[in-house]
Amino acid sequence: MARGLAGRRLAGFYTEEIRDRGRRCGFRAVTFDGWTADMARADVPGPPRVGRYGVEVAVIDALAGRALAAAPEPEIYLVDEIGRMECCSAAFVATMRRVLDGPRPVVATIARRGAGFIAEVKQRPGVVLWEVTRGNRDAMPGRVLAWLAGCRAAGRVVLQGQGNSVERNRAWL
Repeated sequence: MARGLAGRRLAGFYTEEIRDRGRRCGFRAVTFDGWTADMARADVPGPPRVGRYGVEVAVIDALAGRALAAAPEPEIYLVDEIGRMECCSAAFVATMRRVLDGPRPVVATIARRGAGFIAEVKQRPGVVLWEVTRGNRDAMPGRVLAWLAGCRAAGRVVLQGQGNSVERNRAWL
């Protein structure tokens, strides 16, 4: 989907799996300006921990500043994802609140389940929650691009799906 927005000022990030010998061992954040950092790994002791992964809160803090609070202000925010790992960072949560309150369109993926900020985002006025399934995921980039083309002001589309968000969203982010 980001390729479909070539030439537009984008801000945000997507998450990649880190694999070792075919086994997932962590997650890496990648910004649209090319910055990368490992945000969670199985070999990081934590706390905090989400499942079997120790979360690098300092990396997520830096990600929030670099990818979401950068100047100049972008035309569109793309965020993969608002999840339990990202929500370990108070800086990420505070920055995402400012982004969601701001004047620019936001397209984000979100954890299917979660309390706190995850639940808050889903209940925010103006947020439209689209369910991603195996049956509709291939059509989702076109749907999101069409929504963005018609978006004249701040709008928020939050994509929630089944299974692992990284696998679900890799093709369109």
